[in-house]
Amino acid sequence: MNRFDRQVAIVTGGAQGIGFGIAERLAGEGARVVLLDLDAPRLAEAERSLAARKLSALGIRTDVTEQGAVEAAVRQTLDRHGRIDALVTAAGITGKTNIPTQNVDPADFDRVLALNVRGMFLCIRAVLPAMLKANYGRIVNIASIAGKEGNAGMLAYSTSKAAVIGMTKVVGKELAETGVTCNAIAPAVVRTAMVAALPGAQVKYMTDKIPMKRTGEIAEIAALAAFAASRECSFTTGFTFDASGGRATY
Repeated sequence: MNRFDRQVAIVTGGAQGIGFGIAERLAGEGARVVLLDLDAPRLAEAERSLAARKLSALGIRTDVTEQGAVEAAVRQTLDRHGRIDALVTAAGITGKTNIPTQNVDPADFDRVLALNVRGMFLCIRAVLPAMLKANYGRIVNIASIAGKEGNAGMLAYSTSKAAVIGMTKVVGKELAETGVTCNAIAPAVVRTAMVAALPGAQVKYMTDKIPMKRTGEIAEIAALAAFAASRECSFTTGFTFDASGGRATY
């Protein structure tokens, strides 16, 4: 299946984890993917990994919290490919976790919101002129079940992902008549390096809430993201897709 033949997709956080899994899925279905990530060595390895399979990939080291860097990456994408059909915003961090609200470090709170919310906003803002000019685009934001329900001990992360869901609703409504859609995906715990780095008690707290009694797989999130980024997803916008093993169905 080549749902993305001749299409161009930007994936933030594309060098690893869910971002790379989504980029790999889109490229495997014909997309020319552009990976934005701050980790230069992993970005280079991700680009090589896709290229070795004859998949089209361009890695651009980018700090998505910096407006100038984001706009430069979008210009580079347009200069190379002439179009942007999809944006998947997967860049994100959890920050310090398993910490009660009164002990949360304000600097850590700011750092999480800067990447998870400001970074997403800057990327959406930067790609919209090209999408609106083309009367077509798909924006897919990676939110979290924590944004719907809140995870105790994860104030900054839960707050940031609630903001992602709110941003998705606003953008989806604003663009509803333009041919550009904006949706989000709210995973529960997914087996990634980021989750592996969390305290075991925090992971157990989250996993115990999942009716399927297991973590999600990156490939499962990538499959859902591929639908949301495709032309098939044409009558859904401002929506947050569940990917939580039954934890949230609203």
